[in-house]
Amino acid sequence: MGSSPTEFPERPDLPSGNPPSPELTYVPVIPEPRPDPLWRYVLLFLLTVYTTTTVGRQHYLSFYLGFGGGFNPFTPWELMVRGLWYSVPILAILGCHELGHYLACRYYGVAASRPYFIPMPLVLTGTLGAFIRIRRPIPGKRELFDIGIAGPIAGFVIAVPVLFMGMYMSRVVELPRTPEGELFWLGEPLLFKAAAWLTFGHVADGYTITMHPVAFAAWFGLLATALNLFPIGQLDGGHISYAVLGRKSTAVSLVMAVCLIGLAAFWSLSWAVWAGLTVTMLLVFGPHHPRTVDEDVPLDPARKALAVFAVIMFILCFTPAPIEPMDLVTRR
Repeated sequence: MGSSPTEFPERPDLPSGNPPSPELTYVPVIPEPRPDPLWRYVLLFLLTVYTTTTVGRQHYLSFYLGFGGGFNPFTPWELMVRGLWYSVPILAILGCHELGHYLACRYYGVAASRPYFIPMPLVLTGTLGAFIRIRRPIPGKRELFDIGIAGPIAGFVIAVPVLFMGMYMSRVVELPRTPEGELFWLGEPLLFKAAAWLTFGHVADGYTITMHPVAFAAWFGLLATALNLFPIGQLDGGHISYAVLGRKSTAVSLVMAVCLIGLAAFWSLSWAVWAGLTVTMLLVFGPHHPRTVDEDVPLDPARKALAVFAVIMFILCFTPAPIEPMDLVTRR
């Protein structure tokens, strides 16, 4: 899109060797990409509902029993229904994030798939998130910026009320002296800390907040927002960075990749997987963002202000140590 063919095929009714007249030139119509079958989206979504609800029932049982353990009073069906406390809000956050991208693509006429959800029976999350496939080049920087930032804003708008609702449903409990099983310490983003303080005030030493599954869904949603806003390559943050900085965004990508490797090596091993994925992305696709035809045209002030808001969202959702075993935290 955005370019015309450099040569035109000969028309049979023109004398040989004569160039075609302007009124006879044409641009070939690019056929619309063939849409993926609907059953594929539905199947992946239903599988993700199952995996997140299965994980959610464990979150609810842990919240109900607390650190002390005890008897499970729920039938498997009752517990599965309570798993929806986690699966519904996390799917809403992830789904709205991708719908933001999708609707922005539709607005600008950029061919894109519907959201794909990724089911994964992981212990903490039950999913690896969601994504859409953009099947046509994005024509300009404004369109690239709007499509890139629409997802994080849409997910953030859902995550904030979910966070405060989940924090209201959580409770403060005493830390166990001899915990049963392995406990994990979840890093708290600034927004999470603010919601906890507004809900509970100061939490005394020896006590902690045991999160309701809704609060855990918000925590994961904030983490996913921060991951997507890293200004690297073709992540959402990479699109925003390129739209604002142009080719200078390559240096930003490389610096942030080094920072990610540093976080994984010297701060928290929980960053290792994300660091590995982003470095692989840079090696496969290269550090340079795909160029747009208006690369040197600056963005308007309103979009620059939204770029600043994207940085604020990243700061509010970021935590330097997302997940760590509690015994490692207590030894520091």
